[in-house]
Amino acid sequence: MELHEPELRDVPVTAVLAALADEVRLQIVRTLAGGGEHVCGTFELGISKATRSHHLKVLREAGLTRTRVAGTSRYVRLRRDELDRLYPGLLDAVLAAPHRA
Repeated sequence: MELHEPELRDVPVTAVLAALADEVRLQIVRTLAGGGEHVCGTFELGISKATRSHHLKVLREAGLTRTRVAGTSRYVRLRRDELDRLYPGLLDAVLAAPHRA
């Protein structure tokens, strides 16, 4: 199965910022910022599977994540190096922002 993963250089910065302008997606990005791959179904977000899938799709289509399919599992990781090269300091600023309660 092919997943749409754009080249980050083809994604407008406004699309990246829009993807980051949601608290659930920020939680996902904060988790992924710890490094490595995470199984998509393991995020504890208190939302439905369909909603979680939607948020992961938004992040992927905005160029923020890469998803690898292995059998019936999907593994997601943050495209940190690419993001830091194209938008230096953006992720650091987003990750340093206070969490909303």
